[in-house]
Amino acid sequence: MKDQLTALGFMAGWRAVRMLPQPVARALFTAAADRAYRANGKGTRRLRDNLRRVVGPGMPDTLVRDGLRSYARYWMEAFRLPSQSEQQFLEGFFMEPESYALMKKAIAEGNGLVLALPHVANWDAAAAWVVAHGWQMITVQERLKPEAVFEQFLAYREGLGMRVLPLTGGERPPLDVLGEHLRQGWVVPLLADRDLSRSGVEVEFFGGRARMPAGPAILAIQTGAPIYAADLWFSEKRVEARLRPITPPTEGPLDQRVKQTTQQLADAFAEGIAEHPQDWHMLQKLWV
Repeated sequence: MKDQLTALGFMAGWRAVRMLPQPVARALFTAAADRAYRANGKGTRRLRDNLRRVVGPGMPDTLVRDGLRSYARYWMEAFRLPSQSEQQFLEGFFMEPESYALMKKAIAEGNGLVLALPHVANWDAAAAWVVAHGWQMITVQERLKPEAVFEQFLAYREGLGMRVLPLTGGERPPLDVLGEHLRQGWVVPLLADRDLSRSGVEVEFFGGRARMPAGPAILAIQTGAPIYAADLWFSEKRVEARLRPITPPTEGPLDQRVKQTTQQLADAFAEGIAEHPQDWHMLQKLWV
C-alpha cells in the first residue's frame, strides 16, 4: 500500500507541475529547496561534504543552498519536459559549437558515440535535445523503488524518444545491448560519476579515492566508438554543455586500459564540476 501511495503521489505531482505557469513552478521548487537547506537533513549534509571536497575548506555555505536550488530546478524542468515540443527541446539546450561539430561528425560517420556525464544540471533536457535532432539514443536507468515509480520514469524517458534499458533485471546484460547499438551508430549517454554496482573502478577524484562505473570505458574500448565526458550547467534560461574528448589507450591489458580511461573521465568530470559546482547534484556518498 505504501508503494502504491508513493507512486500515485509521484504521478499526481508530476502532472500538477506541468499545469502550473513556469514562474509559479520555479518559485515553488526554489522554496522547497530553501526549506531543505534550512532543515539540514541527511542529503543536505552529504551535499555539503561533497561540495567542500570540490571547493575546499573555505566554501561559503550559500553554495549548498544554491546546489539544492539547482537540484530542485532539475526536477521542475524534468517534470515539464513531456509537455514540450521538439522546438522547445532545441531552444532549451545549447551545446558549444566545437563540441556540437564533434558530435555531429561522429554520428555522420556511423560510429556511434559514448557520452559519459556526472549528475549535473538537467541530463534529461540533453537527451531530449539529442532526440530532437533525429539521432537515435539508448541509455540505462537504475531500477528505482517502488517498481511503479521505476516504470513511470521508464515511460517518461521513452516518451521523450529514447530507448531505455534497466540496469538490472533485463533480458540481456545492458553492456551487450549498448555495444550492439553503438556499432549501429546510436548515441549512448551514461551517468558515470557514481558506481551503483560496488565493483567499479577506483579513481582519484578531487584528492580522494572514489569508485566510478567501468561501463563507458569498456564500451568505447570494445567498439572503437569515440567517448566524451560531457559538462552540463544551468544558465538563466537553458541548459548549456560542452564535450571533452577522452582517448582510451590502445595497448596493454583490458583492465588497465579501462582503469586509465575511467581516470581520464574522472579528471574531465572534475574540471567541469569545479567550474559549476552548484549544478553537481551529488547528495549521496561518493568517496571511499
